Amino acid sequence: MSDVKKWIRPEIQALSAYHVPDPGDSIKLDAMENPYRWPEELIDDWLQLIREVEINRYPDPGAVQLKQHLRRAMQVPEQADVLLGNGSDELIQMIMMAMAGSDRVVMSVEPGFVMYRMIATFMNMPYHAVPLKADFSIDEEQLLADIRDKQPALIFIAYPNNPTGNLFDEQVIRNIIEVAPGVVVVDEAYHAFADKSFMPMLQQYDNLLVMRTVSKMGLAGLRLGLLAGSRDWLQEFDKVRLPYNINILTQASAEFALKNIHVLEQQTRQICADREKLFNELSAIETITAYPSQANFILIRVPEGEADRLFDELKQQGILVKNLNPAGGLLQDCLRITVGSEEENQAFIQAFRKIL
Repeated sequence: MSDVKKWIRPEIQALSAYHVPDPGDSIKLDAMENPYRWPEELIDDWLQLIREVEINRYPDPGAVQLKQHLRRAMQVPEQADVLLGNGSDELIQMIMMAMAGSDRVVMSVEPGFVMYRMIATFMNMPYHAVPLKADFSIDEEQLLADIRDKQPALIFIAYPNNPTGNLFDEQVIRNIIEVAPGVVVVDEAYHAFADKSFMPMLQQYDNLLVMRTVSKMGLAGLRLGLLAGSRDWLQEFDKVRLPYNINILTQASAEFALKNIHVLEQQTRQICADREKLFNELSAIETITAYPSQANFILIRVPEGEADRLFDELKQQGILVKNLNPAGGLLQDCLRITVGSEEENQAFIQAFRKIL
């Protein structure tokens, strides 16, 4: 053990590993997953395709065909380049690995996606988070001032934001891009459930990158993320990409799914409709606050000091939600509920009303 303490970096020793609990038979409303499976006939066609995949061979290292399908599905501008990752997390790691330096600041807002801070720590890069306002909007004056002061190499903005679910003001983000000395990554992991995107603006800003994932579309098990932006940036990030990072089953399955994207789009529309219904039911509960969302989850604020109890009692009843209370700050007394199927949402509402 003494050798471990000697050689592992102190900042890594201070971290806790990212833990995902075993859900067992519980209703999973804690991970922002699409709750719907494919129709049986589509699964049969997919399995037939998988039977023909030459799993003894390495995958296409550039995933050329998959990129073409993603370009069309994600409406990537023709002049923009595309880089794929094993989920968005790997893309975040590749970007930071290529730009890493102990004097190079990574900046985002708080509360925000936890992996920005974690991966910055992995890369030994200083991380600076600017607190959001009480309504979860960006404090533009403070953020722009901090950009000028700290000169960050890299800024991440989730759009919609995780875990708050809101879309930030477009003009504020434009102002950030125009002031930023380095790269601004607009993380559109939840784009499928929102009605706005910065993808068309890649033509306007050389320092803008847009990140997407297929996870929230119903393909979370494939672990596939996309980064779009200037070739000058992406060809440098590509140098730190590990060979064959997109495996052959992911490539084949994602191509198949994107050829049948109408199924995913129908599921997305259903989730959006269910989100509005769930939001209305939560808003009718007078003792809590439900925050409007453009993602596939809803953030709620429960009575003071009750979040841990409510989380535990929901878990005892076989329903998993995300307890954000331990994060403190603006997330104190908050729970985050993924929009599930209609049956799952009703099971949650009934259990929640009972224990509240």
